[in-house]
Formats: sequence, structure tokens, C-alpha cells
Amino acid sequence: MIQSTIDSYSRGGEKLHKAIAGLTRDELLAFPVPGTWSIQQIVIHLLDSDLIGMDRMKRIIAMEKPLLVGYDETAFSKTLHYNEQSAADAVTILDLSFKNFAKVLRKLPDETFQWEGVHNERGLVTLASYLEHMVHHLDHHLKFVYEKRKILGK
Repeated sequence: MIQSTIDSYSRGGEKLHKAIAGLTRDELLAFPVPGTWSIQQIVIHLLDSDLIGMDRMKRIIAMEKPLLVGYDETAFSKTLHYNEQSAADAVTILDLSFKNFAKVLRKLPDETFQWEGVHNERGLVTLASYLEHMVHHLDHHLKFVYEKRKILGK
């Protein structure tokens, strides 16, 4: 099971690339569902959260029960100039990062996936559960991207 999760994780960048393919800058920045994030904001959120998640998984692998500190995604989106960043670059960074880190994950012995970190908001998390969380997190947000694409007529 863990290998299929790693495979899904490694394809995350490709899935995100497909989800935003053909969208103009104006479409990325549009708010087709009032009161929610734009596609641009979702993409940059995924960049931030998934790089943080990757760091957390690396800590679980390299350290004994490391502290995994939460962050405020709303504060990130408000203060880190999400609209000024490049969605295409964000997808490229994620794609390369996912594929590169998947190489590490594939080399780990099975027991490593039961190693734990201590999240300051969620408590104990295993490497396996965090990896699954990462895959589900991306898929969760991709649903919103496709919903917004549909509303935009894409």
C-alpha cells in the first residue's frame, strides 16, 4: 500500500499542471466562487503547504519524534503576495520536489513509515499517515480547481 501512496505522491505535480493547463493569468486570478480562494491562491497555497509538509516528513525520517509546527494558511495567503507569484513556477517546483522526494521515500525500509513526529496541533503522526495526508490534501484542493474551471467555462 505504501508504494502506491508514494506513486500517487510523485504524480502530484503532474496532476496540478493538468488542472491549471490553458488558464490565462486573469482566469487564475478570478473568483468564480465568491468568498473562496482563486485558482492562483490555491496553487500557491499548495506550494507553501506541500513544501512545509515535505519538510515535516524529512524531519520524521531524520530525527527522533521531531516537533512539527503548524502554520496559519490564511495569514500566508494574505501576507505572502500570492497574486504576484507564478503559478507555473509553483507547479514546476512542486513537480520536481515531489518526484525527487519520492526517490527518498522509495528507498526507506517499511518500518520507517511507522516513525512518528509530534504535531503541535494534531499530536502524534506517523510518516505513513502524513504521506497519505499530503496526497489527500492535493486531491482535496484539485476538486476546487476543477469546480472553478467549470464555472469559468474551461
